[in-house]
Amino acid sequence: METTEKALRLFDCMVVQAKEPRPDLLNAKVNGVWQSYSTQQVHAMVLQLAVALLKSGISAGDGTVEGRDKVGLISGGRPEWIITDLAVQQTGAVLVPLYPNTNAKEIEQILIEAEVKIIFISNKELYEKVSSIRNNIPSLKAIYTFDQLDGCSNWAELLKPVTDDDRRNLSEISDRITEDNITTIIYTSGTTGKPKGVMLTHKNILSNAMASGDVLGQIPIEEKRAFSFLPVNHIFEKMCSYIYLFFGFSIYYAEGMDTIGLNIKEVQPYIFTAVPRVLEKVFEKIIVEGKKLTGIKSKMFLWSVKIGDQFEIANKSLWYRIKLAIVDKLVFSKWRAALGGNVKAIVVGSSACPIRLERIFTAAGIVILEGYGLTETSPVISVNQYLPEKRKFGTVGPLLSGVQVKIADDGEILCKGPNVMPGYYKNPELTAEVLHDGWFCTGDIGELDKDSFLKITDRKKEIFKTSGGKYVAPLPIENKMKENYFIEQMMVVGAGKKFASALIVPSYANLKPWCTKNNIPDVSNGEMIKDSRVIAMYESIIAGYNPDFNHVEQIKKFTILQNEWTVESGELTPTGKMRRKIITEKYNSQIEEMYDDQTELVSTPDK
Repeated sequence: METTEKALRLFDCMVVQAKEPRPDLLNAKVNGVWQSYSTQQVHAMVLQLAVALLKSGISAGDGTVEGRDKVGLISGGRPEWIITDLAVQQTGAVLVPLYPNTNAKEIEQILIEAEVKIIFISNKELYEKVSSIRNNIPSLKAIYTFDQLDGCSNWAELLKPVTDDDRRNLSEISDRITEDNITTIIYTSGTTGKPKGVMLTHKNILSNAMASGDVLGQIPIEEKRAFSFLPVNHIFEKMCSYIYLFFGFSIYYAEGMDTIGLNIKEVQPYIFTAVPRVLEKVFEKIIVEGKKLTGIKSKMFLWSVKIGDQFEIANKSLWYRIKLAIVDKLVFSKWRAALGGNVKAIVVGSSACPIRLERIFTAAGIVILEGYGLTETSPVISVNQYLPEKRKFGTVGPLLSGVQVKIADDGEILCKGPNVMPGYYKNPELTAEVLHDGWFCTGDIGELDKDSFLKITDRKKEIFKTSGGKYVAPLPIENKMKENYFIEQMMVVGAGKKFASALIVPSYANLKPWCTKNNIPDVSNGEMIKDSRVIAMYESIIAGYNPDFNHVEQIKKFTILQNEWTVESGELTPTGKMRRKIITEKYNSQIEEMYDDQTELVSTPDK
């Protein structure tokens, strides 16, 4: 990947793009047909929107973060998202993006705190949600939609021809914007409490994009075509979007989460980002389809999975490479074809990726590059890279260039560098708690190995103490046991209790075929998990993993739950992380029931 000229602001990507314009810079499906926006079209719309925002009164105010006007944005990934972001940047205003699935009450809280003046939203559902709280937000002057809706102001109304005076006026304003200006306030989804407004500067995000761009440069990409389906308001996807924008990629946006598989086949991308939950779902479908095979095809499929499980990055065994070549031709090539046939790597972040998935996908020629970071670090702190010597299973890779890490006495990971936020919006007390002499306290526990690869062992706030005074780190236990096909989700509990227990959500896609094979009637999920044979099977799974952990970490009881944890039902954040407090409260009775007596390794089906 060629080195770009020195850029100081995120919107400087437009200067770089103008030198090598693309006919398909941004792409999305409109009425079932892919529509491409060329570099020239995108730049024209950015200019028109920026001028329109200035004329509507949006400005940098007195230059302070409090004085700068705020523009809201609630939308899934689409070209309009990037165009709006680039336009807002050039006015000196601050973008406040939110997740589309954020509830109305939380949207109201954020818009009031940020004093948002104008908001852009994508569709009718979001328009109705925002309209229902509009009167409670005194700062909000206008709502614009990307979709054409009756009775709603459409963003296209703002895209009018600009004059030379308009251009000069915008240039005078944008030229005064520096790398240290706040460009966005991203509200974290909050696994434990109220969302925090993370202030990020141009320098924060741009430094991360440039260093990460060098990492992507290791990947042998024939065509610079990326696929995007994660929420762009999440810093992980936003930062990756700016890698693409600075390094000459075209971006293709998925129609929605339900069409990812179809869209990937159509786009045939070379790279995309994902969260582990997406990989788990993809692999789950592969396993379900594989179990439908019979005869020699079934045996070959099972053998390929076994070979994938044995994959090591540095495996030089000739016999293993021969076996891998065989299953690659007969099985893994079909996996790649299902992802469009061109994917060289998937960059994974947001939460821990099961090592088993990393092994199998990498064995199949789809290299998993797991990284680590937080919104407050823009986000990448470390990432596994494409070159074999810069990848290691069980770690989140070497540190990103320019980023420093040290491990505190209690094991907490501390980070320092140009990527670290200046603080939380309107919350100096919380800022002082996490920033000390430029070092950001991540709240994660980890270690640097002898080769300087970072390994995450747990969340500081998630480690709990049993009634016997012993500490239990739930994350390693959960990650290990979730490698089993029959465990979809799992949360270890036991704070203040005599032993550790677990809430388990089965992988019904795998459990149902198992039940059929074992002559268990086709019943509802609630009835299925009460069957003694199902319970015994999960008992054997837990018993098989327990020896891998210290006695205090071993799961003595578990409850099998009927319903999957989702964002919509409140147990997961928009990025797929467990809201442990909410899960604990929701299933408090089931948890307490596990501690009613002292019998060990007994399950309690969800009632």
